[in-house]
Amino acid sequence: MTLDINWRRLPVYVALLVAGTLTGLAGALLHGALMPLGLLLALLAAGCLFYGGTYALGTRSGALAPAIGWVAAVLLVTLGRGEGDLLIGGSTASSVFLIGGIALAVICATMPQLPQPGVSTARLGN
Repeated sequence: MTLDINWRRLPVYVALLVAGTLTGLAGALLHGALMPLGLLLALLAAGCLFYGGTYALGTRSGALAPAIGWVAAVLLVTLGRGEGDLLIGGSTASSVFLIGGIALAVICATMPQLPQPGVSTARLGN
């Protein structure tokens, strides 16, 4: 798989990376607070962001940028502090949040290439 990054779109990639980081942090706080609705909402937000990046940029790397930010934020909050404080513990909901978010990122990053707007796929002639 090759990354087809257009460097003029770098600000969009950075914005998606930041949005992925914020979505991961919000999901880490939300998934355990309003069980099970919080878990569903956190995964829905992550999935929408990953697919939105793919749709907005028209490339697979559009899903990769927010996924990197999401995974980095979620892995950062899984690390405990010296006092033993954790945002994401070892519960079933936490495991579903981690595995579900990573699965959504992989699904959106490996989707078939989206058709470019304005390009006709009809054949000329017979």
